[in-house]
Amino acid sequence: VQLQASGGGLVQAGGSLRLSCAASGRAFSTYNVGWFRQAPGKEREFVARVGWGGSSTDYADSVKGRFAVSRDNAKNTVYLQMNSLKPEDTAVYYCAVGQAARDTGRYNFWGRGTQVTVSS
Repeated sequence: VQLQASGGGLVQAGGSLRLSCAASGRAFSTYNVGWFRQAPGKEREFVARVGWGGSSTDYADSVKGRFAVSRDNAKNTVYLQMNSLKPEDTAVYYCAVGQAARDTGRYNFWGRGTQVTVSS
């Protein structure tokens, strides 16, 4: 499985962005997909994940109520809608395929990240 995250950019606090994670390879629809982020000088952290069917989701407390993860298996794409963005959301965002978990070690395939910068 190859993954590519896109959709990042510069946005003012309170604004919105939608990230996309496009996947190549068969059986994508059977995979759990997670979103993670890494800010400068910090460890990579869990943001959200969506199960293979799209109905099972999980969010980090820091983004709950502001971010929404979804998927379109027909397009082999997972989305992360980010609303009410805060400067502390600034990071490189990555998508990954793996087990339904929050631990980075449970994810086997990672895409190249996309930079999200939120100005105050």
